Amino acid sequence: MRSCKYLILLAVVGLTSVASLVLAAQPPSGQWKPLFNGKTFQGWHIIGVGQWTIEDGIIVGRKNAAEKEFGHLVSDGAFGDFVVRLKFKALQGNSGFYFRCVEEGHSGISGFQAEIAPDANTGGLYETNGRAWVVRPDPELVKKAFKFQEWNEMVVSAQGGDITVWLNGIKMSEVKNDPGRREGHFALQLHGGNDMLVMFKDIEILEQKKP
Repeated sequence: MRSCKYLILLAVVGLTSVASLVLAAQPPSGQWKPLFNGKTFQGWHIIGVGQWTIEDGIIVGRKNAAEKEFGHLVSDGAFGDFVVRLKFKALQGNSGFYFRCVEEGHSGISGFQAEIAPDANTGGLYETNGRAWVVRPDPELVKKAFKFQEWNEMVVSAQGGDITVWLNGIKMSEVKNDPGRREGHFALQLHGGNDMLVMFKDIEILEQKKP
């Protein structure tokens, strides 16, 4: 009887541990605030080449491969710790969601980006004009999470040096105690030398209560 109770206890503890790990891997929830009003580029500005338009409440980025320079839609404000979620369609070319970035460097933007592209790197962490790939995601995990030519949801959390990226609820990349910049702008990318068609909507930031 004692042995049976011990096995039951082990099973309960094991299930609790698994549940805790699953919960820890989920994107955070709370009160979200829009970063894009769906009508104008208020709070954002355009740098570089390419074309940014708003169509039916959706940000659409286009660019021709003949344009070797990069284009970006950059937030006017700078942010430190945050959780941001957005929806995107990566239809053609290489894009990304930049955070804690600055307007400098050969591409016009320097800093971290969560990769957005119709390939095996979506959800990875790349530092432009810095360390290059910091975390390259597992291609099999990307294949499982990414919805080709459909809307995808990305969540990026940056709390101090701890950074996590989720794609459609699946954790794609994570770093702890990262030494990089702790504050900067957000930006959406049109990659140089690519034929580009990318769409964004529902860009929101999680409001965090101050203690």
